[in-house]
This record gives sequence, structure tokens and C-alpha cells, in this order.
Amino acid sequence: MDEAQARDALTAAGLARAGSPAPRLLALGENAVFALGSGLVAKVGREAALLPRAELELAVAGWLAESGVPAVRAAEPRPRLVDGHPVTLWHQLPDAVRPAGPEDLAALLRQIHALPAPPFVLPARDLLGGVERWLRLAGEAIDPADAAYLRSRRDGYAGQVAALTPHLAPGPIHGDALPRNVHVGPDGPVLVDLETVSADLREHDLVVMALSRDRYGLPGDSYEAFATAYGWDVRDWEGCAVLRGARETASCAWVSQHAPANPKALAEFRRRVASLREGDPEIRWHAF
Repeated sequence: MDEAQARDALTAAGLARAGSPAPRLLALGENAVFALGSGLVAKVGREAALLPRAELELAVAGWLAESGVPAVRAAEPRPRLVDGHPVTLWHQLPDAVRPAGPEDLAALLRQIHALPAPPFVLPARDLLGGVERWLRLAGEAIDPADAAYLRSRRDGYAGQVAALTPHLAPGPIHGDALPRNVHVGPDGPVLVDLETVSADLREHDLVVMALSRDRYGLPGDSYEAFATAYGWDVRDWEGCAVLRGARETASCAWVSQHAPANPKALAEFRRRVASLREGDPEIRWHAF
């Protein structure tokens, strides 16, 4: 899905009208996110298969609101399916007063991790479940040998992740715990991007920042601030390397879906695959 296709879906949904200001693109990744004006934001999913995830995200938003957890709030309780794209509406957040920091993320994770199960079923964190779809979307833009390598790596890590013994009590998690998924407005930090909220090992939420330190250039003191604010360093857990390896596999495959239309994504995909093949855990990756 490119920006034009996402805009076509907005038009078909009646959310982009002639004579009105054009929706402003905020992000283009797994979803296209647009500011519509009038205090609303629309998320357009890549394909119809993502409809159940959109439904779950809206349910999660309602549950977090009832639980008092600062998070983005839905403007409609159900997604729309428009021309094969799930479309959800959200209340736009006020302008940020500063960038989110590691301590902001840690504080919100502590709130999520203290919650009991919601009144609906949260899925397990299917960290590797998107690999096949992302590789399919990449198609012939990537080397078939690289796709086969990632499938093999996915299969190997799937069994290892299932066998892990956690240090923390399992329960609700955010699932993609990064400072970029925290927005700091006038009333403080709030969580955004609720698509991956799950019920699983709490360590999933913590290994993301450890990987950011090693792969994406997060300064060591920033990581230490995160671990201190949360109250525990996941790197002390013997299962950390397994979760990290699984997430690296998923992150590598995720980039591949952008390769057909974006040469920079293809270059980053190749960089990541090469570093995994070489077994070098500190070759720098670039956020995409």
C-alpha cells in the first residue's frame, strides 16, 4: 500500500472530501496515518487481513481508558473495511511538548504490567507471525535465499521462545515498547500504537530497548535510565538472547515489505540480513 492507495481508501470512506483540506500524512508503515482535521486521525491498514487486529486495537483502547492508563483514545468503537483496507478513527493528540524519553516509556510499561487481564481475550504476542506476510509483500524485490534464511530462522526461534521460563509474571504487555510509541503532551506521556497489545511474557516489552541499545544506537546511559525507571534489567535474564534473536528476525522481515517501492528499505533489509548471517550482534541498523 502506498500513500495514494491509502488516500483513495479515505475518500471511499467519506473521510476526504472535495473542497476540504487534504488529510495530512503523519506516518506510512504497517498503516498509513492521516490527520483529518477537526481533531481526528485516521489509520488505514495495509490489507483486509489486518481487520481483526484493528478490532482488537479499538477494544484495547477502550479497556485502557476504563483502567486509567494514559493512551490514545478511539473516536469510533468499530473499524470500517473500505476497499480492502481497515480504517479506524482516533482522537488527535495535542502537540508534543517534548520528545518522549526512556523513563517515560518505563513508567507507562509499569502501569500496563500492573493490570489484570481485560474482560476480553488478548492474544499471545505473536512476534514472528508477520514474517510470512511481510516476505510475501516483498515478493521478487528481495533475494529468495534471504527470504528462505529468515523463514528458517523464524522456525528455529519459534520453538525456543515457546520454551522460555520468564522472570516476571506474564500478563498484559504493549508489545512494541519504544519511546516512539509514547507521546508527551501537556498532560504528560501517553501510549500510542496499541496494535500489538497482548498477554504474554512481560520481558517482550523490555528486550526491545535492549535491542535498541545494541542495534539502533540508543546511548548506554539512556538504556540504563530505562532499566532503572522500570526497576529491572532484562539483560540479566537468561532468556534475553532468545527474545532478542526472535525480534531481530521479525524486524528484518518487517523492512522487506517496503523493498518493492523504496530502495532505501531494500538496502536496509540487505544490511540486516547480512548482519544476522555474520552473527555480529552490534552491526548498526537504521530505524525505518
